[in-house]
Amino acid sequence: MVAASLHLARTVCRRAERVTVTLAREDSIAPRCVTYLNRLSDALFVTARWTAKRADSVENLWSP
Repeated sequence: MVAASLHLARTVCRRAERVTVTLAREDSIAPRCVTYLNRLSDALFVTARWTAKRADSVENLWSP
């Protein structure tokens, strides 16, 4: 449940990142805001994977 919640938080963070990038095209936004959101989504992803592994949970891996 915790890993799923972290994955959900990551999707919300990615959505915020996309909105911020769109806003940055129209208004002045500090570039570090987009960088922060990107790094936060990375951290949430890694934490979700680590949490699932610690709980011996099986996750479906993405393959292109």
